[in-house]
Amino acid sequence: MNEHDPLIEHAAQIVRDADAIIIAAGAGMGVDSGLPDFRGNSGFWQAYPALAAAGIDFQAAASADSFVSDPVQAWGFYGHRLALYRRTVPHAGFALLRKWAGTKALGCSVFTSNVDGQFQRAGFGTDLVYECHGSIHHLQCTRPCSDAIWAADDFLPVVDEQACRLICDVPRCPNCGAVARPNILMFDDWSWVSIRSDGQRARQQEWLERVCRPVVIEIGAGTAIPTVRHFSGGLVRQYGANLVRINVREFDVKRGHGVGLASVAVNALLAMDRYM
Repeated sequence: MNEHDPLIEHAAQIVRDADAIIIAAGAGMGVDSGLPDFRGNSGFWQAYPALAAAGIDFQAAASADSFVSDPVQAWGFYGHRLALYRRTVPHAGFALLRKWAGTKALGCSVFTSNVDGQFQRAGFGTDLVYECHGSIHHLQCTRPCSDAIWAADDFLPVVDEQACRLICDVPRCPNCGAVARPNILMFDDWSWVSIRSDGQRARQQEWLERVCRPVVIEIGAGTAIPTVRHFSGGLVRQYGANLVRINVREFDVKRGHGVGLASVAVNALLAMDRYM
């Protein structure tokens, strides 16, 4: 990316003038850390050839029903992801966002559809992050027998990656003994326990009521699953927030609402930092 691009300078100016930063992150935020992007079955099946051979697409693999019909395969998929996210090192862009937030009177808040826990791993406080789709680092009962949510720290998945199947014991609910599942909002999911995410949302809303000149830095959020896009648009309308949108393909921003940068996350953030 051309570091002298006036759009980059404009984006940096918007961030400098804000009294608070709202980071709105989709799947593209993790790609620069080496995490896979599952948009489209081609990328998903390349990462999980056993599921491709079985004709299981991402929506079927990432469904709540999979933990009922075949929990060993469901945990083969999610267990592999859990181990991957645990060993992934967040890219340099995370540290830049933390640095910029440190210059603001009201700091920052994070809204993310990602379940990978990368913001917390990068040093963002747990009270600063709203994971709207939940977290793979927390578990719940598949039934569920209660609203209990517990950390997945003690679960060390062992996966046959060729077959995409768990070869250790599946985790169990400590209350009733049923199979446990990630505390993630999945496709066709009527059993997700949302109490943890609800608390995060309430904390973020309380924080938003205190800001005056916020900037939304939206990173890697597309329109296929537009949760993050809807959040960003709502802040522009409700709070008059300026928007800095970083996206390789879908980077357009309405005139007068901010600036769009056609880039991967880390390159755009590094380029902006030269003006900060």
